[in-house]
Amino acid sequence: MIPVVDRRICTGCGKCLQVCPPRALELREGKATIDEEFCEECGICAAHCPEGAIAIPWPDFVPHNEQIS
Repeated sequence: MIPVVDRRICTGCGKCLQVCPPRALELREGKATIDEEFCEECGICAAHCPEGAIAIPWPDFVPHNEQIS
């Protein structure tokens, strides 16, 4: 599933942009925005967001990097 950015929480730090493999995120008006056309649904952005502003819209999601650990 495509991650969802809570724009009320996002601080626009850009950490999610730095870790996104397909570069599916960008800052618009100072907030992270996900381009659904390019998103690979890996969840890396959600795992690296220091504010917890990016979420996967299902309760049992485990980001790929945590599955590997």
